[in-house]
Amino acid sequence: MRPNRILEKAYRESVAVGKNTAISETRQLLEKRKKRFKLFLINSKVDMPFLLLTLLLLILGLIMLFSASHPNAYHFHKGNSYYFIKSQAIWAILGVVTLFFMSYLDYHHFHKLAVPILCISTILLALVLCMPVRNGVHRWISLGPVSFQASEVSKFAIVLSFAHFISINFKRMNKFKYGVIPYAAILAITAFLLYLEPHISCIIIVVLLAGGMLYIGGVKLRWFGVVLIVALAAVGYLILSNKLSYASARVINWLDPFNPNVNNWQTKQGLYAIGSGGFWGLGLGQSRQKHLFIPDPHNDFIFAVVCEELGFLGAFIILLIFSMLVWRGIVISMRAKDKFGALLGIGLTAQMALQVILNIFVVTNTIPNTGISLPFFSYGGTALVMLLAQMGIILSISRNVNLEKT
Repeated sequence: MRPNRILEKAYRESVAVGKNTAISETRQLLEKRKKRFKLFLINSKVDMPFLLLTLLLLILGLIMLFSASHPNAYHFHKGNSYYFIKSQAIWAILGVVTLFFMSYLDYHHFHKLAVPILCISTILLALVLCMPVRNGVHRWISLGPVSFQASEVSKFAIVLSFAHFISINFKRMNKFKYGVIPYAAILAITAFLLYLEPHISCIIIVVLLAGGMLYIGGVKLRWFGVVLIVALAAVGYLILSNKLSYASARVINWLDPFNPNVNNWQTKQGLYAIGSGGFWGLGLGQSRQKHLFIPDPHNDFIFAVVCEELGFLGAFIILLIFSMLVWRGIVISMRAKDKFGALLGIGLTAQMALQVILNIFVVTNTIPNTGISLPFFSYGGTALVMLLAQMGIILSISRNVNLEKT
């Protein structure tokens, strides 16, 4: 073989080896980037029953919100019957986008964000006290045309931070140092700031959520007894010192809602709406009490309009859908592969369930009026986005479960 051919062959072989090496290095680089991407986003099947139930409740909520709100919108907003539903629809679209984004985001990232989110929540609860008073309370932070309740963030922060710390100290939760002190400090600061607003209904939700998560986390029952005694003593002091006079008035109104000497207009009109609905209801859009009888029927008392228009049957079906969503959320959480995912999923599901239960109890006068909104139905853009974001986190947990199965 001639020397030039030998050199030419060697050159071609070296080029081929170089190409193969370059291709191999490129593939390795792409694999590394793909792994990094997978660490941030999850590409697996979402839990379809949970997603469909969530979207179904969102659609039903928007329909009932328009039905309940258009008389007030027409009367108080210059004949614009679509005032509330247009705003809520925009927030709903943003919420759905947030839901899908959160469903693809690996929920383990919230493990690192738990403490910063808790700090932000505390700052917001302190900041809201500097905001102007609305309806006699400090609850809203206004950013231009947008206003939101800091308490919506605090509910999520409590669930997230408790899931974070319990999962870290799970084997030491039976000890007072690790199982009681940190959580009592977090809860005390949050409850105190909420009391200053005041926002008693949020305190009730936060305390119940915290207690439930600590019980699941393995805290000894005797510590719950101690906390209960302290809480009852604090409530007793506040009542005796007349620092909860507005709450005491609500208890009096609750005990005798039809007494003409008490100011209980909203509850009475809500009960009239529920009673007039009967079993079948008056028909969608046919409510009478929403025509300036129930104050703000699109907010806390929207379930009364649901009962009046859809009757007992319609209200029962909606509560059944809520029950199915809660059940599915618990199933997803129980299948999580780590304690953080299980605690986070159960906490977020429990928050929604508690708000539904307490709202129904308030509207039916089972408990005193505490101003709790009905998830997916009550008017409130930022609350709806927060709710859908939390449902997205549960869907993210479901993706991790499905990822393990594949």
